[in-house]
Amino acid sequence: MHRDPLKSAARLVIKIGTGVLTDGRKQIDPAQLEQLVAQVAAQHKAGKEIVLVTSGAVGAGMGALGYEKRPHELAELQACAAVGQSRLMSNYAELFAKQDLHVAQVLLTHEDLEHHERHLNARNTLVTLLAHGVIPIINENDAVSFTEIKFGDNDKLSALVASLLPADLLVILTTVDGVVENFGKANPKTIPVIEKIDRTIESLAGGTTSETAVGGMRSKIEAAKIVVRSGIPLVIASGKKKNVIAKIVGGENEGTLFVAQPDKLQGRKRWIAFFHHPKGALFVDAGARRALRDGGKSLLPPGVARCEGNFEAGEVIRICDMDGTEFARGIAKFSGEEVRAKKLARVELVHRDDLVIL
Repeated sequence: MHRDPLKSAARLVIKIGTGVLTDGRKQIDPAQLEQLVAQVAAQHKAGKEIVLVTSGAVGAGMGALGYEKRPHELAELQACAAVGQSRLMSNYAELFAKQDLHVAQVLLTHEDLEHHERHLNARNTLVTLLAHGVIPIINENDAVSFTEIKFGDNDKLSALVASLLPADLLVILTTVDGVVENFGKANPKTIPVIEKIDRTIESLAGGTTSETAVGGMRSKIEAAKIVVRSGIPLVIASGKKKNVIAKIVGGENEGTLFVAQPDKLQGRKRWIAFFHHPKGALFVDAGARRALRDGGKSLLPPGVARCEGNFEAGEVIRICDMDGTEFARGIAKFSGEEVRAKKLARVELVHRDDLVIL
């Protein structure tokens, strides 16, 4: 029942991980890339709109430049990305051309999606490409952006792209079958459906030991939090399997499905919730938490117990309970300095129209 909606998904974002694309020598695996392209082309010809988010640029560059391990120096990472990205796109363009399909390279940084006008421009570009039957192939602009290389990953980027469009389904193809209980032990078991991401699910997520990858399962579960709150289902599955995409969109029991929340966020609320690095935090008491979560109220000064960060009016901040758990984000109407001065009365620190419950 949970997988029935996947059959009607018309717009897909498919993220392909580094480990799926590269061989033991850290080079692009031509046969593997060809079979993945054939799968994507088949879905496109079946009437689906498809956006690819691809890893593999740094990995491809590592092989070309002779690195056996992922370098740590920023300049070396950027050099690998610059060499690898051109090789990666050349391979994609050639393989999709054999399927009579055009591709477009789209390189993004977090700032492109955070700034509201650039955010909307990115969305309009992607939608226009899709309308022309082109397959956008997205990667982080690793050769020039330092924050994303050091802290970002393409799992999160794929979730943000899915939320940006919005997509009907996000598929993350990796080297494992999904979220696995007892991973690395004698009796591993793939969890077929996850309806709620709680501490038990998070405890199953590890990082990665791969020399070419970044995030591991932990980053995939963080990506799941973004898309399911946006009202978009996510499937994590093995990209090494034949016809895996067709099985997923056919509603078959493939990989791990994260069920979308029923209350979809609108575009501006998605932008507030997921596309910023919050500049500070307000910690609120239990009464204010109930008013925000259950009453749909704005945040007023009496409910704020503590203020952290040097944020300005108009910037996005975290809203946390007294235990430090973030449960909302919003756009501050006053600066952190003004909030800490405690001279504000009968004002809205965060208006409910600028606030998102996570």
